[in-house]
Amino acid sequence: MNASVTQVDWDQWRAEIHATLVFVVKDGRILLIEKKRGLGAGKINGPGGKIDPGETPLESAVREVQEELCITPTDIRKIGELWFSMTDCPHILCHVFRAEDHVGEPTETEEAVPLWMSVNAIPYHRMWEDDRHWLPLLLADTTFHGRFAFEGESMRWMDMRTHVSW
Repeated sequence: MNASVTQVDWDQWRAEIHATLVFVVKDGRILLIEKKRGLGAGKINGPGGKIDPGETPLESAVREVQEELCITPTDIRKIGELWFSMTDCPHILCHVFRAEDHVGEPTETEEAVPLWMSVNAIPYHRMWEDDRHWLPLLLADTTFHGRFAFEGESMRWMDMRTHVSW
Protein backbone atom coordinates (compact mmCIF):
# COMPACT_ATOMS: atom_id res chain seq x y z
CA MET A 1 0.00 0.00 0.00
CA ASN A 2 1.13 3.51 -0.68
CA ALA A 3 1.47 6.08 2.12
CA SER A 4 0.55 9.28 0.31
CA VAL A 5 -0.24 10.28 -3.25
CA THR A 6 1.70 13.51 -2.78
CA GLN A 7 4.92 11.52 -2.26
CA VAL A 8 4.92 9.43 -5.47
CA ASP A 9 8.39 9.23 -7.00
CA TRP A 10 7.44 8.35 -10.58
CA ASP A 11 11.10 7.78 -11.50
CA GLN A 12 11.25 4.95 -8.94
CA TRP A 13 7.62 3.81 -9.41
CA ARG A 14 7.21 0.09 -10.14
CA ALA A 15 3.94 -1.71 -10.80
CA GLU A 16 3.01 -4.55 -8.48
CA ILE A 17 -0.01 -5.49 -10.60
CA HIS A 18 0.03 -5.65 -14.40
CA ALA A 19 -3.40 -5.51 -16.00
CA THR A 20 -5.32 -4.82 -19.20
CA LEU A 21 -8.44 -2.98 -20.35
CA VAL A 22 -10.13 -3.48 -23.73
CA PHE A 23 -12.65 -1.30 -25.53
CA VAL A 24 -14.46 -2.46 -28.68
CA VAL A 25 -15.37 0.62 -30.74
CA LYS A 26 -17.66 0.01 -33.69
CA ASP A 27 -20.31 1.96 -35.63
CA GLY A 28 -20.28 4.97 -33.29
CA ARG A 29 -20.66 2.78 -30.21
CA ILE A 30 -18.34 1.51 -27.49
CA LEU A 31 -18.70 -1.75 -25.58
CA LEU A 32 -18.47 -1.11 -21.84
CA ILE A 33 -19.23 -3.26 -18.83
CA GLU A 34 -20.85 -2.78 -15.47
CA LYS A 35 -18.38 -4.52 -13.17
CA LYS A 36 -20.03 -6.92 -10.77
CA ARG A 37 -17.12 -7.75 -8.41
CA GLY A 38 -13.54 -6.92 -7.51
CA LEU A 39 -11.82 -3.53 -7.68
CA GLY A 40 -14.32 -1.04 -9.08
CA ALA A 41 -17.41 -3.22 -8.56
CA GLY A 42 -20.51 -1.25 -9.55
CA LYS A 43 -18.55 1.08 -11.83
CA ILE A 44 -18.71 1.21 -15.61
CA ASN A 45 -15.44 0.35 -17.38
CA GLY A 46 -14.06 -1.85 -20.13
CA PRO A 47 -13.45 -5.56 -19.70
CA GLY A 48 -10.01 -6.49 -18.45
CA GLY A 49 -8.01 -7.75 -15.53
CA LYS A 50 -4.70 -9.01 -14.25
CA ILE A 51 -2.10 -10.43 -16.61
CA ASP A 52 -1.35 -14.06 -15.73
CA PRO A 53 2.28 -15.27 -15.39
CA GLY A 54 3.75 -16.04 -18.81
CA GLU A 55 1.04 -14.10 -20.64
CA THR A 56 1.69 -11.08 -22.85
CA PRO A 57 -0.54 -8.03 -22.35
CA LEU A 58 -2.27 -8.78 -25.68
CA GLU A 59 -2.93 -12.42 -24.73
CA SER A 60 -4.33 -11.28 -21.40
CA ALA A 61 -6.54 -8.66 -23.05
CA VAL A 62 -8.13 -11.21 -25.37
CA ARG A 63 -8.56 -13.80 -22.57
CA GLU A 64 -10.16 -11.29 -20.20
CA VAL A 65 -12.74 -10.19 -22.80
CA GLN A 66 -13.53 -13.84 -23.55
CA GLU A 67 -13.99 -14.57 -19.83
CA GLU A 68 -15.98 -11.46 -18.98
CA LEU A 69 -18.20 -11.10 -22.08
CA CYS A 70 -17.96 -14.43 -23.99
CA ILE A 71 -16.67 -12.68 -27.14
CA THR A 72 -13.31 -12.45 -28.89
CA PRO A 73 -12.07 -8.96 -29.79
CA THR A 74 -10.65 -8.59 -33.31
CA ASP A 75 -8.45 -5.97 -34.96
CA ILE A 76 -7.08 -5.27 -31.48
CA ARG A 77 -4.07 -3.10 -30.71
CA LYS A 78 -2.51 -1.34 -27.75
CA ILE A 79 -3.41 2.32 -27.66
CA GLY A 80 -2.52 3.40 -24.14
CA GLU A 81 -0.76 2.77 -20.88
CA LEU A 82 -1.96 3.88 -17.45
CA TRP A 83 0.10 3.97 -14.25
CA PHE A 84 -1.85 4.10 -11.01
CA SER A 85 -0.58 4.92 -7.54
CA MET A 86 -3.36 4.32 -5.03
CA THR A 87 -3.44 4.64 -1.26
CA ASP A 88 -5.54 1.52 -0.73
CA CYS A 89 -4.07 -1.01 -3.19
CA PRO A 90 -0.75 -1.85 -4.88
CA HIS A 91 0.61 0.13 -7.87
CA ILE A 92 -1.10 -0.89 -11.13
CA LEU A 93 0.23 -0.73 -14.70
CA CYS A 94 -2.68 -1.07 -17.11
CA HIS A 95 -2.22 -1.73 -20.84
CA VAL A 96 -5.20 -0.28 -22.72
CA PHE A 97 -6.35 -1.85 -25.99
CA ARG A 98 -8.79 -0.78 -28.69
CA ALA A 99 -10.56 -3.38 -30.82
CA GLU A 100 -12.42 -2.52 -34.00
CA ASP A 101 -14.72 -5.55 -33.92
CA HIS A 102 -15.47 -8.83 -32.15
CA VAL A 103 -16.70 -12.36 -32.73
CA GLY A 104 -19.68 -13.60 -30.73
CA GLU A 105 -22.51 -11.96 -28.82
CA PRO A 106 -21.65 -10.00 -25.66
CA THR A 107 -23.14 -11.98 -22.78
CA GLU A 108 -23.52 -11.24 -19.06
CA THR A 109 -21.25 -13.30 -16.82
CA GLU A 110 -20.47 -13.48 -13.10
CA GLU A 111 -17.92 -10.69 -13.73
CA ALA A 112 -19.75 -8.19 -15.90
CA VAL A 113 -22.88 -6.89 -17.61
CA PRO A 114 -22.21 -5.79 -21.23
CA LEU A 115 -23.32 -2.25 -22.17
CA TRP A 116 -23.20 -0.88 -25.71
CA MET A 117 -23.14 2.92 -25.48
CA SER A 118 -23.06 5.69 -28.05
CA VAL A 119 -19.59 7.29 -28.05
CA ASN A 120 -21.50 10.56 -27.49
CA ALA A 121 -23.29 9.30 -24.35
CA ILE A 122 -20.58 7.68 -22.23
CA PRO A 123 -21.64 7.64 -18.53
CA TYR A 124 -18.46 9.19 -17.09
CA HIS A 125 -20.30 9.91 -13.82
CA ARG A 126 -20.39 6.11 -13.20
CA MET A 127 -16.73 5.53 -14.13
CA TRP A 128 -13.34 6.02 -12.46
CA GLU A 129 -12.46 9.71 -12.36
CA ASP A 130 -9.42 9.30 -14.64
CA ASP A 131 -11.45 7.78 -17.50
CA ARG A 132 -12.76 11.14 -18.70
CA HIS A 133 -9.15 12.20 -19.38
CA TRP A 134 -8.00 9.28 -21.54
CA LEU A 135 -11.11 7.56 -22.96
CA PRO A 136 -11.72 10.44 -25.43
CA LEU A 137 -8.14 9.87 -26.68
CA LEU A 138 -8.90 6.18 -27.25
CA LEU A 139 -12.05 7.17 -29.16
CA ALA A 140 -10.00 9.64 -31.26
CA ASP A 141 -7.53 6.81 -32.00
CA THR A 142 -4.73 8.76 -30.27
CA THR A 143 -2.05 6.88 -28.32
CA PHE A 144 -1.54 7.98 -24.72
CA HIS A 145 0.33 7.45 -21.47
CA GLY A 146 -1.27 8.53 -18.21
CA ARG A 147 -0.06 8.61 -14.62
CA PHE A 148 -2.61 9.01 -11.84
CA ALA A 149 -2.50 9.23 -8.06
CA PHE A 150 -5.61 8.26 -6.10
CA GLU A 151 -6.63 8.52 -2.46
CA GLY A 152 -9.32 5.89 -2.19
CA GLU A 153 -11.53 6.52 -5.22
CA SER A 154 -10.60 10.22 -5.53
CA MET A 155 -8.03 11.28 -8.11
CA ARG A 156 -5.54 13.72 -6.55
CA TRP A 157 -2.99 14.13 -9.35
CA MET A 158 -2.56 13.27 -13.03
CA ASP A 159 -0.19 13.64 -15.97
CA MET A 160 -1.25 12.79 -19.54
CA ARG A 161 0.95 12.46 -22.61
CA THR A 162 -0.34 11.81 -26.13
CA HIS A 163 1.09 10.48 -29.38
CA VAL A 164 3.39 7.99 -27.66
CA SER A 165 4.69 4.81 -29.27
CA TRP A 166 5.23 1.39 -27.78
